[in-house]
Amino acid sequence: MSHKPTQRFSNRVENYVKYRPSYPTAVLTCLRDECGLEETAVIADIGSGTGILARLFLENGNRVLGIEPNKEMREAGEAYLVEFANFTSINGTAEATTLPDNSADFVTAGQATHWFDREKSLPELRRILRPGGTIAFVWNTMAFDDSPFMRGYEQMTLRYFDGKPSRKNEMRGNVMAYLGEGTQVRHFAHEQQFDLPGITGRLLSTSYAPLADDPRHEPMLAELAALFAENVGVDGRIRFRYTTELYFRQFV
Repeated sequence: MSHKPTQRFSNRVENYVKYRPSYPTAVLTCLRDECGLEETAVIADIGSGTGILARLFLENGNRVLGIEPNKEMREAGEAYLVEFANFTSINGTAEATTLPDNSADFVTAGQATHWFDREKSLPELRRILRPGGTIAFVWNTMAFDDSPFMRGYEQMTLRYFDGKPSRKNEMRGNVMAYLGEGTQVRHFAHEQQFDLPGITGRLLSTSYAPLADDPRHEPMLAELAALFAENVGVDGRIRFRYTTELYFRQFV
């Protein structure tokens, strides 16, 4: 598998589409209340991927320009959002969106900002943002302390995921410095519920999880199945918990 950020998910698209979480509508409520988000706002969604965050804004009535460099992810997003006439899919990056100056009221990114070049991306995002507009970044961060299953899942990923940077070394740990003074952060509880095939797909949607051609793949899945069996509820499902983190700043 290529380790270029724009190609990491090419062979994980199916699991990403099926098993990655959406974002809570509390994100929209916050941006309405604190940043003046209206249905008429144009959203430039950077690293739009399979369209998960874009859909939240499209269902709000917004026009969304989805910027995605990975061909497979971009095509999956186009299929997922085909019903929305106000969605435009664009082959571009955070560092070169191809959008005109002052073309977006909100520049957003969901689960993607940690791939951005910190030096080159912010000038580009500022260029396409209209005066008074908002840059908003969202992550669903796994809430590893919330349950025995989540704690076990974290330990498993630490054993099997190679090359995953620590939070302090990636953008997620440096958003406040990146966006600068006036950046706000809000947190919202969020969760998914999975049976065993579902949690397996969720694990394999992660870019650092070893795939079938890796000797660690089968031991990892066996460990996941054992962890699931120890924690499964009477309904045959486990609760996979997140804290949704929203960082935003309005630029005058």
